[in-house]
Amino acid sequence: AREMLRIMLQLAGHVVYEAADGAGGLELLKAVSPDVGIIDLSLPRMDGYQVAQHIREDQHGRGMLLLALTGYDSLGSKRSSEHGFDYHLVKPVDPDHLARLLSEGAEGAFQEISP
Repeated sequence: AREMLRIMLQLAGHVVYEAADGAGGLELLKAVSPDVGIIDLSLPRMDGYQVAQHIREDQHGRGMLLLALTGYDSLGSKRSSEHGFDYHLVKPVDPDHLARLLSEGAEGAFQEISP
């Protein structure tokens, strides 16, 4: 799923960096300064909520657009908001909607997006 998302985003013209787990993602944050983080909530060793909290503690991370990505329904959307995510996306993600989110950026209000 991560590879398909990467390919889709690259085909849309985005520069994509990826990590297989939360610790790798946080290390990547130190090396590059991404504008957006798409974070699966079910990561090994460190879940996506923990990753988002660490990102929001970083000076650059405070301004990033953070998208929670999950295969579960909306039950976690409140928790996503509490942990610093701007949007809660439920798989499968609509590519057109994701493209709009990435082009518009965060508009200041948390939103849950379900298929």
